[in-house]
Amino acid sequence: MPTQAHPAALRTFAQRFSATPQGARLSRRLTRYHLDGWGIAYDTELSNAAEAIVAELAANAVTHGRVSGRDFELGLTLRADTLRIELADARAERLPLVARDSPDPDRETGRGLVIVAALAVEWGVVGRKVGKTVWAELAVAPQRP
Repeated sequence: MPTQAHPAALRTFAQRFSATPQGARLSRRLTRYHLDGWGIAYDTELSNAAEAIVAELAANAVTHGRVSGRDFELGLTLRADTLRIELADARAERLPLVARDSPDPDRETGRGLVIVAALAVEWGVVGRKVGKTVWAELAVAPQRP
């Protein structure tokens, strides 16, 4: 019998994706698919926030965390009151930072982690044997009967 990484988790999903724009897009789509299957309907505030966070973290993994021949990994853990999103890539030396000032309005990049920080209750980065994991947590409202 397999053991769960998160014993208090109601649902979990983990999958590796190619560190390409196609892999990033598929990770975002599968996030919405699994959340819908777990009772978090499409186009709800939670579903949209989770999709935006996965989109930003996957884009960062593909753009800044890519190592040739290495994938990135998406993990979702749904508990009664929290949805945890984890995205791991192979580049430990490139830690994500949120700009202290507002991003330059003339730049096309630099807003991703500002979006993650605005949507998530909490987020952070942890090292792993190879690379790093960026995680974000969203509050899950209690389901009404």
